[in-house]
This record gives sequence, C-alpha cells and structure tokens, in this order.
Amino acid sequence: MTRISTRPCSFRASEMLRQGGVHPVLARLYASRGLTDARELSSELGSLMAPAGLLHIDAAAVFLADAIAAGKKMTIVADYDCDGATACATALRGLRAMGAIVDFIVPNRFEYGYGLTPEIVELTAREKSPDIIITVDNGIASIDGVAEANRRGIEVVVTDHHLPADTLPAARVIVNPNQPECGFPSKHLAGVGVVFYVLLALRAEMRRRGIFDAQTQPKLDSLLDLVALGTVADVVRLDPNNRILVAQGIRRMRAGRMHAGVAALFRVAGRESRSASPFDLGFALGPRLNAAGRLDDMSLGIECLVTDDEGRAWQIAQQLNEINLKRREIEAEMQDGALVHLDSYQPAESSTIAVFDAGWHQGVIGIVASRLKEKFFRPTITFAPGADGWIKGSGRSIPGFHLRDALDLVSKRAPSLIDKFGGHAMAAGLTIRADAFDAFAKAFEAVGQAWLTTAQLERVIETDGPLEDAYYTTAFIDLMDGQVWGQGFAPPVFCDEFRVISQRILKERHLKLLLERNGTRYDAIWFGHTASLGERARVAFRLDANEYNGVTKVQLMVEHAEAA
Repeated sequence: MTRISTRPCSFRASEMLRQGGVHPVLARLYASRGLTDARELSSELGSLMAPAGLLHIDAAAVFLADAIAAGKKMTIVADYDCDGATACATALRGLRAMGAIVDFIVPNRFEYGYGLTPEIVELTAREKSPDIIITVDNGIASIDGVAEANRRGIEVVVTDHHLPADTLPAARVIVNPNQPECGFPSKHLAGVGVVFYVLLALRAEMRRRGIFDAQTQPKLDSLLDLVALGTVADVVRLDPNNRILVAQGIRRMRAGRMHAGVAALFRVAGRESRSASPFDLGFALGPRLNAAGRLDDMSLGIECLVTDDEGRAWQIAQQLNEINLKRREIEAEMQDGALVHLDSYQPAESSTIAVFDAGWHQGVIGIVASRLKEKFFRPTITFAPGADGWIKGSGRSIPGFHLRDALDLVSKRAPSLIDKFGGHAMAAGLTIRADAFDAFAKAFEAVGQAWLTTAQLERVIETDGPLEDAYYTTAFIDLMDGQVWGQGFAPPVFCDEFRVISQRILKERHLKLLLERNGTRYDAIWFGHTASLGERARVAFRLDANEYNGVTKVQLMVEHAEAA
C-alpha cells in the first residue's frame, strides 16, 4: 500500500525565513524540513562546525604531526565502498601535501572480510611494513585487528563514523563522532568527512608549529569534490554541516575544478559536471566506484581518484563503467531469482524479508536487498554463500526500524546465531552459518513483529503540497537545483489534482501522460509504471526541465498517483 501525505509546515518558521530574504516557496520547503534559521542555509566554508568539537581530534593532529616530523611510514586501510574510496584518496592526497610518507592498501572483501582484521594487519605488515596504520571509514569494530597491530609494534589511528559496540579497539587515537562522549554536534559525518576534519586539525597543528603559514599551507578545499562524492554516495543525513561540504564540492565540480578521476567519472556516466547535482553523485558516479569494490577490487576505484593523469583516469573510468554494467546484469538475475523465492511471500503476513540463494554473488546482495525493500517496503536481508559453510547477509531497512539494533537484539536473544554484524539504522551486514538461516529468519521476523506497526509497513510518499501556478517554470527549477537536497533533506515533491487528458505506455515500461490544471497542460512521465489512471488524479510529482530539440520545457516526474 502506498499513500500520499503532505509534510506539516510551521507557518511561523516559513514566514521568518521569507522575511529573512528566502524565496517564498523555498521558505516553505525549508520550514517543513525543520529549518528555522536562515543562517543554517549558509553553504560557505566559514560556517562549518569547528574540528575542535570532535573528541580526540587534537591528539590525532599532534600524533600525526609528530609522525610526519619523524619521517614515519603510514599505510591507510580503507573500506571498499565509495565512502571508503573517497576517504582513502582524501587522506592520501591531504597527508602527502603535508609531507607524510603514506601509502594505502585495500583488502579484497571476499578474502579478508570487512574492517581491520588480523589478516589484513598481517598483509599490510608484509607488503608495506608501516610504522602507523590509519583506518578510514572502518576500524571502530576492529578490536582483534588493532590488538594484532599493537602486538607487531604498529600504532593505529582509527577514523570512522560507524556505530561502536560496547568495547572500543585499543588504538592509539580514535576519531569518530559516534564514539561515546564525543560532543560533536553533527553525528552524520561520512567516513570521508571525518578524514577531512582530521586533515583540517593536522594542518592547524602544523601552522602552530610554524611549518606552514596561511600562505604556504596546503589548500585542503581542493579535496571537497571527493568529500562531496563520498558523503552523498554513503547516504548519510545531509544536516547543515554535511550540506556545506556537499555544496562546496558541487560548486567546485560545476566550475570545472575537480580531480581528474571525478571528471572522468562524469564523462563516462554521460553527465555534465557543469550542472552537477547530488543526484549525479549518488546515482551515476557513486555506483561506478562502488562496482569495483563489489565485484573486483576497490584499488581500481581508489587509483581513479588518486591519479592526476587525465589519460589514466579516463582509462580507469571506462574499466569501472564495464564492471558496473556487469554488476547490473548480475543484480538483475539475482533480483529475478529473489522474486521467484518470494512468490509464496504474503507481505500482509510478515513484516520482514530474509532470502538466501547458494548461487548469489556476495558483492551485489546489498543492492538486491535495496530493490526488494523498495518493492515490498519491508526490512530486507539477502544472503550469499561465504567460505566454509558461512553465509553473508546484507540488509536494508525502512524508516522507524533500526537495523543494527534489530540484529543486536537477535544476537542477545540467541547468542550463537550470528557470528558477527555491524552497520547503521538503515543498512547493516552480518555473517551466520548456512544451517542457521531458517532460525535467523524466524528470529529476525519476531523482532519485526514486535517493533513494526501496520502503519509503518505502508509506504508514505511525503509531499510539499500544491505548487502555485507561477512556479511551474524552468527558472524555478534552476532555483531548486541550486540547493543541496538528499538524505534527511528530501528533494521537493509537490502534489495536486489534475485532469488526465491523455496517457500512453512508453517502451512497454513507462506511463506518458498529458495532465491539465487551471487551463494549463503539462507533460508528465511515471517511470516503471504502466497501469492507467482515471480521468482525474491526485499526483505527487517532481519538476523536471526536459530538453528536446533545443527547447526546454517543464515536465512532471510522477512519484505516485491515485484516483482523485
């Protein structure tokens, strides 16, 4: 079931914003997203929260400055997704600019698993013999790996944003806004955001030591295209602080001031960087980088972001594009297979989905979980075979069901069921024995039954209500495109009643509509939907500027429609 609702909006807050000089429609959109002060709209770097608020960041800066001064060897151990890749490239570029001797290693996820494991420490020691290991976008759960590094006399700096367990690793320094007692006002930094902050603090420490001054210090703002890409692709909440990081990165992309690899990814995805948007980062660039870590080895993605050679960057971007096409094929097959598994599935009867298939590919289960969750609107975990009788699961959730906490509860109720797990509210991963699948599915469903109400299992399309006639224009679309929308700061969706003038099916998959309201007609398209509408419909839609034969017209992208 899907229903359309309208976001509540405080008239007072929207009036205050309007009086502060904000466009009247934007004032309403912002107020309904919880914004009350025009100052929170600043996208200038000067408005970023100060690094000092992050627990232990000064200790990290002093430790790294000392290490650089002593000429110590550092190795970055990255996670294998887009946030990990951008965090690794950001750390590598930033540390090298400050004079560090630094290299990176990205373990193959299928051989070594997730995070800084003892095996990865051994591999790193063998191949890189570092004095210091720096984790990016992982490490907060790596108790054994850090212990192994300490045993070998390697010091570890953990930079991460994932939720910690009850015990923290015995690292030299941990910087993570989500660790206990960290008072940083934004808990939503991505892994790449945390690393960027560490670099800001390190540079300030090196200024204090007289190594740089304001003129000679490295320009860290040149890293913001990478920070924006990782932040959007990791689907963290775009709170005011993250919106500044993303807006600054997008501004650089639009001005053509980005790294060779980012430019090559735009080109291979067929997107224009001069009109870059968070949508491009999340749905065109991010998946191409992620594909490397899913099917192959993420060092290819990192090399794309680390090279300054445009020819090499273009070569890698094309390889990443090929891997991504292969990833889509595998995913489509797995999804069809999953739907066959779920043929007997009655959504009304169960509140969660858990599926396992011995033929599935570990690297793609997360995306398949995501697709099934979208289709059935249930917390979903898909499993693929791992090594020696273990299976690996990747889960995606719906609002109001904290996936990591749910797995935590399952493991407390049945301590032997889950080998290991970790993640966030909306996404998590775990490992169980293949023969424990049925028991796990049952235990997971029990948590779903206890935590979820029928209303929560209804998909709600939240809209911003009607849009005044005067704003169905390309100028208004440009104004909206100039803002940063994304996770936790949803892009505008309007809703109104229209007369359906005509409708036809396009390419057997999409519904092409001509709609009329107050005497004006609008082209509209509903992707992936073919059932026809009655003559009057209540339509939830996004505005889109559609260019055809050199003419740009407004068209409505239908999110959902119901009989009026």
